[in-house]
Amino acid sequence: MTRVAAAEGRWHALFPTPKPVLAMLHLGGDDAADRLSRARTEAAVLLDGGVDAVIVENYFGDVDDVRRVLDALSSEPTPKVIGLNVLRDTERAFALAEEFPVAFVQIDSVAGHLAPDADLEFAARLAELRANSRALVLGGVRFKYQPVESGRSEAEDLALGAARTDGIVVTGDGTGIETAVSKIERFREALGPEVPLIVGAGVTDANAAEQLRHADGAVVGSFFKDTYRDTGIVDADHVARFMAAVARVRSGR
Repeated sequence: MTRVAAAEGRWHALFPTPKPVLAMLHLGGDDAADRLSRARTEAAVLLDGGVDAVIVENYFGDVDDVRRVLDALSSEPTPKVIGLNVLRDTERAFALAEEFPVAFVQIDSVAGHLAPDADLEFAARLAELRANSRALVLGGVRFKYQPVESGRSEAEDLALGAARTDGIVVTGDGTGIETAVSKIERFREALGPEVPLIVGAGVTDANAAEQLRHADGAVVGSFFKDTYRDTGIVDADHVARFMAAVARVRSGR
């Protein structure tokens, strides 16, 4: 079995439902206690609404908040798929993924953001971390807010990214900004049909069918908020509307 086929198999084993929705927990709140309380409430709303996984991310909180939320979610009796993105600290992400039942680690950029010499060191360390972890790795290429320093073509960076991960995450220019369909199509063509491709920003109930046509899943944050912005609070009606749209995509309607 090739590495690409193995990655596809691991993805489908973790997410047997087509077009899984991975929901962000941004860890907003006024203090540590509020961030934990809000994360638990928002996770419950998201999971009750039918999302396939929640991603704990130190977007507003810090790593201590991440640890508290992981501990709380993993201590609850209902099984759930937990993802993790520790911004700017991949080492800590893998350490926490071993401490808690984290199914996958998301890394904002796994190829293209570093000059060649630095990229070699990065790739070697990522390979070591990945080899010693049970968690899947989802990684961005040409990801929002990330520089492009590799000197390689987009297709070349995508090939490297696919070899370094179990799935590629594609975004547009920023949080909550719709990802260009042309970019999703380019990524799919370069990666081929076997590499899981996840749209990581800007998916809504209105554009879900188009965004997911060539993708295998979506990471959703802003749309689930009451304000449709990352600073908002998860709203059950927004979750229901989005999951209804995804249900139509899954059924082919």
